[in-house]
Amino acid sequence: MNRGVALRIGASAAAAGFLFAVPLPSYPLFPVCGFHWLTGHSCPLCGLTRALFAFAKGHWSQAVQLNALSPLGFGMLFSLPWQGRWRAWVWKAGVVAFGVYGVYRIAS
Repeated sequence: MNRGVALRIGASAAAAGFLFAVPLPSYPLFPVCGFHWLTGHSCPLCGLTRALFAFAKGHWSQAVQLNALSPLGFGMLFSLPWQGRWRAWVWKAGVVAFGVYGVYRIAS
């Protein structure tokens, strides 16, 4: 295994370990979403941070309740250290999905 692959595996493992080990409150202590603060509507990323932490701990239903696209967001996050055509596909699909999801959240 070359050094670059080992570093990417190590970075992914460190990120997963951090998400698994750090507890987050179920409700944020202070609002951080400017879009929600200004409009009162949830943006496509609202709840995604807490959802990623829940997803890493194996609380998948809670993660999906916080943000329906959290599995896609988790995949996008862990594709960052890797290279290849599949990463570009994941990110293109993710940007489109989060855009559509954002329109849905604002409209409902």
